Amino acid sequence: MKTTLEALEGNKIKLSIEVEETEFDRYLDGAFRKISTQIRIPGFRQGKAPRKLIEAQIGLEAARSQAIEDAIPASLALAVREHDLDIIATPEVNLTGGQEAGNIAFDATCEVRPVVKISGYDKLKVEMPALVASDDDIDEVVKYERKRHATLADVDRVAKVDDQVTLDLVGSRNGEPLPGLNVDDWLYEVGRGWVAEDFDKQIIGSKTGQKLEFSSIPSGMTESADFVVTVKKIQEQVLPELTDEWVAEHLAEHETIDAWKSAVRTRIEESRLNQVRNTVVEKTTAALAGLLEIEAPEAMVSGDLRGRVQNTLKQFESQGISMEQWLSVTQQTPEQFIDALKEQSVLAVKVDIALRAVALAESLEASEEDLERQFTRIAAQVKKKPAAIRKAYENNDAIADMKAQIAKSKAIDWLLHNSEFADDKGNKIENDTILGEHDHEHDHEHDHDHDHDHEHDGADS
Repeated sequence: MKTTLEALEGNKIKLSIEVEETEFDRYLDGAFRKISTQIRIPGFRQGKAPRKLIEAQIGLEAARSQAIEDAIPASLALAVREHDLDIIATPEVNLTGGQEAGNIAFDATCEVRPVVKISGYDKLKVEMPALVASDDDIDEVVKYERKRHATLADVDRVAKVDDQVTLDLVGSRNGEPLPGLNVDDWLYEVGRGWVAEDFDKQIIGSKTGQKLEFSSIPSGMTESADFVVTVKKIQEQVLPELTDEWVAEHLAEHETIDAWKSAVRTRIEESRLNQVRNTVVEKTTAALAGLLEIEAPEAMVSGDLRGRVQNTLKQFESQGISMEQWLSVTQQTPEQFIDALKEQSVLAVKVDIALRAVALAESLEASEEDLERQFTRIAAQVKKKPAAIRKAYENNDAIADMKAQIAKSKAIDWLLHNSEFADDKGNKIENDTILGEHDHEHDHEHDHDHDHDHEHDGADS
């Protein structure tokens, strides 16, 4: 087999492949074997007749057509492996010779994964939520706790933020009541923003006995609804006086205001640190993707999007939810649903390309030990032997995919240790603070990358 490679515009190449007659004869043999299972030759069991007899009966044309159909994908796969190409879309194939006789020749136009250089990754700046709790943060928790122990007092004035109002609520659209938006004698805290965009704005300034009629978009929906609200009672919250005695009585683990506030600060900062650690990979890879100067290839985006749609539908099915129900509850159109997933796919593709660029620039590769570790992990999950898993990956030409995943994992770890983290006010957050004592290597679920999964079911146990 002879192959030549020509670079085209963008991230496309053209492979010109020629299969010599002697090599093509193997595919002819295979074609005749297929045909032999479909016809009867007197004196021979089906599928056992010699090639020459079959050829004498049906001619060469039908078998040659089948052989070409078999030879093209097989030869293309060999050429892709020979030139170490990373194909991201189904190639466009054009037969250029050998349809009736002689060597088989064809061109394959292939779109390949872009290999780029990315600048600025070594000085990547990643914004994270603030770890340090401010005095306002502490005061908010203190206020919440005092409100939990507040008493209510009837007031003869208009409603304001933090008041507790008793309401009759009627929400409808086109005359039909909306689920969850019809209730009597509902006690609502003004300012919570729970019901609809303009709900609290309408309640503020209202009086006892007043009937309010307005339209607004309910929370979690996209279409406006009609509201009729009757204000039946307005009460203000009377907060308990904040003293050491009150703290000791109602918060038994603390004896003073200062001790309580100190514990609140510690709790907030520990919670924020956990949140930061849970999102650091996502935020770091998103910041990296922002450095990419190329658009995400549409073929990669489409492939990722198909996977996301399929996975989402499977999740709905497992939960007993239909797509129609989901769209109805979320007030989305199918187009809006797809567009939201496509945004995720575009980011995932950019992250994939950017991480590969970092891995290449930093010479981060999968070692044999890395591969064995992955085979062992997968083997434990599917209860098979590591050797069988390796064989399955080799048979599926999936080793390169695994190596790429490992290299990207190493790129993530490199970024986590070398990026600059800071909060929205520019306060630096030490890498060791975020990473802690945990070794992040090979600990990431790569949901940013949706390379095709390869079946292992054919592996021997």
